[in-house]
Amino acid sequence: MTIDLSASIAVTRFGLGARPGEIGRARANPREFLLDQIRAAGAPQPQPAAPRSAQRLSELRDYQRERKQARQAGDPKADPVKMFGQLLRQDTAQDFLARARLAASTDDSFAERWTLFWANHFTVSAVKGDTATLVGPFEQEAIRPHVFGPFEDMLVASTRHPAMLLYLDQAQSVGTNSFLAQRARRNGAAHVPGLNENLGREILELHTVGVDAGYTQADVTEFARALTGWSLGRLDHPEEPQGFMFRPYAHEPGPRLIMGRRYADDGEAQARTVLRDLAADPHTARHLALKIARHFVSDTPPPLLTDRLAKTFETSGGRLDAVARALIASPEAWAPTGAKFKTPYEFLVSSWRAADTPPTDIAAIAQAMTTMGQRPYSAPSPKGWPEDAQAWCAPDAVIKRMAWSESFAAQSVGERDPIVLAQNALGVRLTPAVSAAVSRAETRAEGLSILLMSPEFQRR
Repeated sequence: MTIDLSASIAVTRFGLGARPGEIGRARANPREFLLDQIRAAGAPQPQPAAPRSAQRLSELRDYQRERKQARQAGDPKADPVKMFGQLLRQDTAQDFLARARLAASTDDSFAERWTLFWANHFTVSAVKGDTATLVGPFEQEAIRPHVFGPFEDMLVASTRHPAMLLYLDQAQSVGTNSFLAQRARRNGAAHVPGLNENLGREILELHTVGVDAGYTQADVTEFARALTGWSLGRLDHPEEPQGFMFRPYAHEPGPRLIMGRRYADDGEAQARTVLRDLAADPHTARHLALKIARHFVSDTPPPLLTDRLAKTFETSGGRLDAVARALIASPEAWAPTGAKFKTPYEFLVSSWRAADTPPTDIAAIAQAMTTMGQRPYSAPSPKGWPEDAQAWCAPDAVIKRMAWSESFAAQSVGERDPIVLAQNALGVRLTPAVSAAVSRAETRAEGLSILLMSPEFQRR
C-alpha cells in the first residue's frame, strides 16, 4: 500500500473525514498520525462545555416542581412550565451543537470517532424526556475522560451517571425485601416499590459480556438485586446530592450468585464487584472487539482482526488505549476499499470537514438528521444507533442525502474550486470517474454536491 493511500485511509476511515490539508499532514507517517491522538487524559471536550450534571439535575428539579404545581392548579400549560421546558430543550440543542462543531473542526478526529463509538455503546437517549438534558453531560463526564483508559473505569462511570440511572429506570429500583419495601407493606401503602431489571439486563446484554455469554434470566435478576440502592439524590429534596447516591434502605439484602460467582452482601460494593468481574470477563473482550471491528472496518469484519483486538483487551487488563493501538497496527483495518457506509451524522460531519465549514444552526442540523433518520441524541433503544449499511442506505434515505448535499453545497462552496475540495477530501481515494464528474459539473455547487454523493465519499 502506498503512503498516499495510507494517509487517505487514516483520515477518512479512522477519522471523521478530511479537512483541507489534513491528508497531507497524515502523509508523513499515517499510523503515528493516529497514535498521537491516543492520550491518557481522554478525548477533547466540546466547547463551550455543558454544565455539570448536578446543575442540569437542579434545572430538572425546578421544571418538575413547576409542572407539578401547574397540574395541581389545573393549568398544565402554565407559562413557567413552558419556559422551563423550552430551557431544557435549548440546553440539549446547545450540547449537540458544541459536539458537532468539535467533530467538524478537531485535529483529533480519530479520538473523536473513538469517543462517538463508546458514546453509542453506552447509549443514553433523549427519547426519554427527562434524560435529554443529561446526554451532553453524560458524554463529557462518563465517556470522554475514560476512552483511552481501563474499560472498567468507563463502565463504572457510565453505570453510576445520573443519565444512565434515569434512562434505564435504575433510580426507582428497590429490593423486594429491602427496608423500604417492607415498611411500605407494613404501612399498607397503595404502591410498594419493587425491582427494576433494565440496567442489569442492558449491562449484561449490551455493555459487557453480550448475549452469547450464556447468562440466564436468573443472572439478570440477581444482578438487578445487587444494583438496588444505586440511585440518585431525590430531585424534590434539595439537601440531597444532585447526582449518584447509594441508598442502603433500598438495597436487597443477601449474597448474590451471578454467572457462577458468589458476591457477599456488602452494600454498594456488591454491584461494584460484579462490574469489576464483568469488565474482565473474556466474553466482554470478545463482544467489544467484534463491535469495534464492525464500526471501523466492516459489517462482517475479518476474524483475525476481532481475535487480535480481543486478545489485546484481555492481556492489557482491558486498557482501551492498548486496544486502539492494536486496531491501528492491524493490517485488516487498512484494506484499500472502504466497506463502511456512513451514518447520517458521519455524513454531515465529513461534509462539514470537506468544505471546511463548521455548523452554526442547530435547527438545521436537527432537521437534516431527523429527516435522514438519526435525530440528535435520540437513539431508538439502549442498543444505540445501528452500524450496518442496510440501516442507512435505502433508496429514500439516499435521496434525502442528495437533497441535503445540494442545499449545503450551494451555501458553502463559494468561489472555491470543487475539484480542489475533492482532492483534499479524498486524496488518492478520489477515482478518475468522480474527478471527471466533479470537473464537468455546470456549477461549483453541483461539483461539490457530486463529490458528497459519490460512493467514495459515502463510504469510508
